[in-house]
Amino acid sequence: MSGWDLFWMFLKSALFSTSGTGNLPMLHTDLLANGWATESMFAEALAIGQLSPGPTGLWVLSLAYLIDGVRGATLALVAIALPPLTAIGVHAVYLRYGAHPAVQGFVRGLVLAVASMFVVVLLGIMAQNGINVQSLAIALFAVVTTWRRSIPVPVVLIIAGIVGIMNYEL
Repeated sequence: MSGWDLFWMFLKSALFSTSGTGNLPMLHTDLLANGWATESMFAEALAIGQLSPGPTGLWVLSLAYLIDGVRGATLALVAIALPPLTAIGVHAVYLRYGAHPAVQGFVRGLVLAVASMFVVVLLGIMAQNGINVQSLAIALFAVVTTWRRSIPVPVVLIIAGIVGIMNYEL
């Protein structure tokens, strides 16, 4: 097994998980598929992670140690620490240079790109499930209320979910 493969596997799981044992399903799938870990290794690493003090996300260090010794644990430590450290670094740079016009333009462009991707995904979901007056009304309500900031976004999502369930499930 390559150290780089192990590093990228742990980095990918850290990037696409929330916290704690959120990376468990992805690591379980990837490591078992490659034959690099066994079910007993996962059970042992999770037990060690639950027994030891500190964050529950550090169970991956035990797993990496069981897979590849000190080298594996070191690679896993760097991989799971890289995303939050990068976020802290980006935040520090933004605090220092955020008022610069070039940074403001970049952020506006980034917001536009994310919003465009959201619209494409929304249209794809609506096309796949059938576009009708009810779904358009729910989407329009959500867009208008969040745009005007008259209702907080989590409340809009809850209301849209409830209305969608009432319209489509009952």
